[in-house]
Amino acid sequence: MNKFLAWLPALVILGAATYLPVKQMNEPKPVEKNISIEVYKGSQYASDIYANTSAQVHIIVEKVNNKGERTVIWDTISAKLLKQYPSEGQALQQHIVIPNVNERKEHLEVTYILTYNSKGSELQMQDGMVVSGKSGKLDISI
Repeated sequence: MNKFLAWLPALVILGAATYLPVKQMNEPKPVEKNISIEVYKGSQYASDIYANTSAQVHIIVEKVNNKGERTVIWDTISAKLLKQYPSEGQALQQHIVIPNVNERKEHLEVTYILTYNSKGSELQMQDGMVVSGKSGKLDISI
């Protein structure tokens, strides 16, 4: 019995020394995710009907964990007259880098809300995407 008790501390230390590296190997390393966003007008909007019509773009990037808890990482609002937005070839571009994303426990969601305003009448449209992989691209056509 005394021989067994003499080996017990050595076994505990050996078990702990083996457990910690295995645990660290199983822990996912946080990664950096990249999101590219392009905003452009999908039509010419040259008619006089659109002369005083504006479009507001509200873009939200959220980190969502497995429990459904959301954290806003990036949020921006831009409003211009329709004719001021560039065409697809000269799109407004934004590149967002989000560090420390645990791919096993979190994912990124990008949501955008377009609000058109024409002489006091408003129309809202919403869309979005989930970023899978290390990068994602979102094109917003106004």
